Amino acid sequence: NPFPSPHTRTKMTALVIRTRKLMRNRLLMRKQMVLEILHPQQPCPSREAVKEKVAKMFKVKDSKCISIFGFRTIYGGGKTSGFCLVYDNVIAFKKFEPKYRQTRNGEKFKEKVPRQQRKERKNRAKKFTGTKDRKALRASRKK
Repeated sequence: NPFPSPHTRTKMTALVIRTRKLMRNRLLMRKQMVLEILHPQQPCPSREAVKEKVAKMFKVKDSKCISIFGFRTIYGGGKTSGFCLVYDNVIAFKKFEPKYRQTRNGEKFKEKVPRQQRKERKNRAKKFTGTKDRKALRASRKK
């Protein structure tokens, strides 16, 4: 019974994950579903624990292909639901998943050049025209 009486003192250590609305999205190379996590008399499990369990369920080798988000614990606790995307491979994950969710998954990105520096470079480039001047500009950038 996933919902034992609240008066019992025993703690359940296993969390139960159910999938709902499972759909294979071939265009985006992923499986998408709603996850329901049953964790009676326990706090909501960590994202990593949920990802490991989902990886076992769907036989995924690399847990970086799994994106979970939008989890809400139902009032009274014991049950949490959210959304899960399981991509076919890491390439599809990087191509289709938004950058902020990739960052949450541990992906590193190159930092952008600050806005002020980009503006200064643009304005410096406006002063030069022609091929000789472009060479001079490239030489000034290398310094």
